Formats: sequence, C-alpha cells, structure tokens
Amino acid sequence: MSTPKRVPLPAILLANDLLDGDVVFSTGDGWTRDPSEAVIAYDDPTADKLEAHAKAAFAAQQVVDAYLVDVAIDAQGRPTPRHFRERFKTLGPSNRPDLGKQAVYRAL
Repeated sequence: MSTPKRVPLPAILLANDLLDGDVVFSTGDGWTRDPSEAVIAYDDPTADKLEAHAKAAFAAQQVVDAYLVDVAIDAQGRPTPRHFRERFKTLGPSNRPDLGKQAVYRAL
C-alpha cells in the first residue's frame, strides 16, 4: 500500500473550527485566524508535526477538515495559498470584502 502524496512544501495547515466553522491555521500548538501566524513547514519533519497536530485537534473535537496547503511566501514572509480554493478560504466572505472576521487579512 502506498502512502498518500503530500503537497509540495512550503505548506501550512488549514482547518475549520468545529464550533463556529471559521477557517483557522495551525500555530503548532494552537489555532489562529491569521494566516501570517501559521507555522510554515519547509521540511518533512515540520509537516509531519503539523499533521500530528491536526489529528490531535480532530480527536479533541476542536477542528475538522484539516489538511496541508502549499503556499508561496511573500516579501514580508507571509504564506499565501497557491490554489484558488484555499486562497479564497483565507479571505473570508466574498460578497463584502470589507466585512467579516477575516477582513483584516484581505491584503494577503
């Protein structure tokens, strides 16, 4: 049996908060709504730790649908998802970009 293919690195861990459904990012030991605070996995050992964090948080019923997302790193060192679906998730509501919990992160 083969192991699932991992996304290209660098990557961050994205999930949905189980209580309110917001998109959250792993800080390694907790979760944040700010993608610039996410731990960035540049190597396999860090990616493995993030995946272990996801499994533990799922078992503790904190998050659902956690997965690694490959990112580009901008000039300020902030991660930006490479794929539209994940980038869209980081931006929050699309009908009013000036509103929503994640409006402050729209500059990403």
